[in-house]
Amino acid sequence: MIVRRCPFLPQGIALLFAAAVALTAGAQQPSETSLSVTSKRQPGAFPLVAAQKAVPLYVDAADAAVAKIAARAFREDVALVTGIRPALDSTAVVPVTGVIVGTIGQSRLVDQLVNNKKLEASGLKGAWERFGISVVENPFGRGGQALVVAGSDPRGTAFGLFELSKRMGVSPFYWWADAAPQHREEVYVAGKFMAPAPSVKFRGIFINDEDWGLQPWAEKTFEPETGDIGPKTYAKVFELLLRLKANLIWPAMHPSTKAFFHYPGNAQVAADYAIVVGSSHAEPMLRNNVGEWKEKTMGAFNYLTNKETVYKYWEDRVKESSGVNALYTIGMRGVHDGAMEGVKGPKEAIPLLERIIADQRGLLAQYMHQDATAVPQVFTAYKEVLDIYDNGLKVPEDVTLVWPDDNYGYIHRLNNNEEAARPGGSGVYYHASYWGRPHDYLWLGSTHPGLVREEMMKAYENGSNRVWVLNVGDIKPLEYNIEQFMDMAYNAAPFQDPAYTRQHLARWAAFLFGSQRAAQIGHILWEYYQLAFERRPEFMGWSQTEPTTKTAYSEFNHFFYGDEAQRRIDRYADLERQVRALRPQVAPKDQDAFYQLVYYPVVGASLMNKKFLYRDKSHFYALQQRSSAAGYAQKAQAAFDSIVKETDYFNNQLAGGKWKHMMSWKPRELPVYQAPVLPQEAPAGLPGWGVAPEGFVRPDSSLVGAAGTLELPAFDPLNRQQFFVDIFLHDRRPVAWTASVSDPRIRLSQTAGRLDGAGQQQVRLWVTVDWSKAPGKTPLDGKITFKGGGKQVPVRVTGRPLSLAPGYKGFIENNGYVALHAAHYSRQSNRASGPWKLLAGQGYTGEALEAGAVALKDTLQLGDTAWIKQHASFVEYDFYTFSPANAVATVFTLPTHPLHKAYSMRYAVSVDGGPLQVADFRTVGRSEEWKQNVLKNRATKQLPLSALGKGAHSLRVYSVDPGVVLQEIRVDLGGLKKAYSTLPETKPFSQKTSR
Repeated sequence: MIVRRCPFLPQGIALLFAAAVALTAGAQQPSETSLSVTSKRQPGAFPLVAAQKAVPLYVDAADAAVAKIAARAFREDVALVTGIRPALDSTAVVPVTGVIVGTIGQSRLVDQLVNNKKLEASGLKGAWERFGISVVENPFGRGGQALVVAGSDPRGTAFGLFELSKRMGVSPFYWWADAAPQHREEVYVAGKFMAPAPSVKFRGIFINDEDWGLQPWAEKTFEPETGDIGPKTYAKVFELLLRLKANLIWPAMHPSTKAFFHYPGNAQVAADYAIVVGSSHAEPMLRNNVGEWKEKTMGAFNYLTNKETVYKYWEDRVKESSGVNALYTIGMRGVHDGAMEGVKGPKEAIPLLERIIADQRGLLAQYMHQDATAVPQVFTAYKEVLDIYDNGLKVPEDVTLVWPDDNYGYIHRLNNNEEAARPGGSGVYYHASYWGRPHDYLWLGSTHPGLVREEMMKAYENGSNRVWVLNVGDIKPLEYNIEQFMDMAYNAAPFQDPAYTRQHLARWAAFLFGSQRAAQIGHILWEYYQLAFERRPEFMGWSQTEPTTKTAYSEFNHFFYGDEAQRRIDRYADLERQVRALRPQVAPKDQDAFYQLVYYPVVGASLMNKKFLYRDKSHFYALQQRSSAAGYAQKAQAAFDSIVKETDYFNNQLAGGKWKHMMSWKPRELPVYQAPVLPQEAPAGLPGWGVAPEGFVRPDSSLVGAAGTLELPAFDPLNRQQFFVDIFLHDRRPVAWTASVSDPRIRLSQTAGRLDGAGQQQVRLWVTVDWSKAPGKTPLDGKITFKGGGKQVPVRVTGRPLSLAPGYKGFIENNGYVALHAAHYSRQSNRASGPWKLLAGQGYTGEALEAGAVALKDTLQLGDTAWIKQHASFVEYDFYTFSPANAVATVFTLPTHPLHKAYSMRYAVSVDGGPLQVADFRTVGRSEEWKQNVLKNRATKQLPLSALGKGAHSLRVYSVDPGVVLQEIRVDLGGLKKAYSTLPETKPFSQKTSR
């Protein structure tokens, strides 16, 4: 085995961890398996269903409830796949042939097989949640054959059965997303499989912000007898968790939902399904403060002024939950996700919080176990609690530290050396849904799988593998985010390769919709996540919340870079076209699942983008006196209307109304969800028609020359640019137009047409230059003349015959700027500091570079620029400029946070071997910089460079702190325009086409 150095492990224990990986590789890697589940008989295969008969299932009546629940569910799965329901026997009859399901030490039949050496169980005894599946010949000495599913513990048994279900084709979301399996006439099982121990011990979800989906759906549709999220709903949630091989729930806790323990059946269902019950970061000791703390009768939730009442409040729940399989949150915050009352800052909070933790552990020792260290506990350092912890709070060593992300997918910090060695270990609380500042994202599942993989594998390699909790909002529509997270938590090994992320998504699509559709659906969903990574649908209003602000115009540029806004619209329109075309093509059984998992999120995101970007175009085009402005306003309104219509279908027609009240198009009624506020500007009634070349914004635009002539940006033979010109009506009177060129090198996509106020009110032409007509030497200074209705408008076209030295490879200037993607460096040098490593599937560009850990004892040396220049790893980029300029570099990184307190988020830049500039994009708290970073999923730093002469240059970026993820660099030589998304790389055309 090759042991690689884990890049995010604190340096003092890197070798120890590598050794641990080597020693426990068998527990972390999936065991070799020859288990197959097929529809065709093969020698030695076990006939689960054959000749229209299903063999019976045997589960010991003395086994745990969850084993029997899983057996009943598996029985229904077999019927779902084949139409034939096996018998289920819980008597003591010894079968000749059958499926034997049981837990080591709790199943007489399984134990008998082990004792008779018919079943190898050495890897199961005493293990955590492991299982084996094997075909056993002559199991009890009377001939026959058995398919044995044995678990090391009851959850392991359930996991084994649900593994078989999945191999038969039953998705974990078969019920939650109506994902119907492919029908099979017969099912055969051959071989054996021994599951590894889970990568993360406790793996689960936090149901949160359930006000607009899960709670009203449970109350009014699924569980009206309870009128709330109750035992019936939780049974479905817990079955989903078991199918995902998860084991932990942080229950729903908003004011709309009564507390988990309010309904006695909830705790009983959790016990039956063997689900560990915890509580969120804000709810110590399994309490739901929002619903259970009554300030009018109980007083302030303040341990300084109201200790006895607060203490009894916790004591009552500990006594009540003494028989519950629980993971206790310790510590204290405010009643609902707010700071602890009675203290003014971290220093004042420390002694009080340490006393609170000691008292809570005293309750656990009194009612749960005399040794409190034997009771699983977590301390989540969320929001202001992290500040308290970092100021010196002492948390008992046996308590698991849970590191939170910043609510937007970037983990605030992870273990240092001392924390990594704590016996309690550590874990992560991660968001895929969030309510709060700077803006909610509660509507669609839009967290990029590449970001989830990067952050969670960083945590895993750091040793944070005891508890992983995912905030899933309403569960729907976060199905894929949930499944990816749980697959990673259960078996992290394949996710260590960043490229596996996209493979996982494609396999998920193939499993649900078949191999014929997998590639296309996988591509659609990847592009959906890519677009959402640049800007989530919920953020397209450019508004914020807490406090709530009105929507504003987006930062996507409508006038440069080929109309950046339109390019985004076109990308969404292409996805929308594909899913609309696919919908009638998918199998009838897959229609409902396709709508929920692919169609609704893709179409919804597309419509949200159109709603705002068409609104913006209506505004800008009205300023240009285009008659088409009104049409764009109508398109924006139509997009909004379509969101409402699609959501109505989701709630009232999908799956026969099964999901009525589940989906809301306006969570929290924030401005972004409302009908578009359409611009008040209206064309002033100018007669005739007009022309707007790329870069023309208003009549006072800088692209209008001194003589009033419109101009396009300059062309050259190296970049081979393409620019647009719009011809549009001012009024609605039709006009026939023509376009002619003064130089044969100027090429137009169209040279004549007709505009009609009742139909096409504008047209976009694309302009290129054919440099082969005068290779390399003759400058271009020509024009396009547009004529129509007795009017003509010239547009100037210029070009520079630029050239490069033969064999040059690198980036080049394009109209006053250079754009490059970080992954496409010219050369790399790995030195003492952590090397830059390639991350597939990451960032705006789809791949990025990440700085690894520093292999030094004294990280303070990294503040010494001379040391950095001599010892730090770097990547270098060659670029060429055609005019001297005072340059500014803009560097884009992911807005990640320091690995722990010893680090910041630094990198260093130099040009042409000159002085280093150290940039640091670390943010503290919820600053305005942090808000903009997470809304954009990028951190931006501008660095002035020295004056650059004409010719070849090199730019180096040095690795300083681990976890810096480099995405894109732009060098402004005086011509860079504002752009929101990534820019195409400025490489010579010949190099672009050869890539």
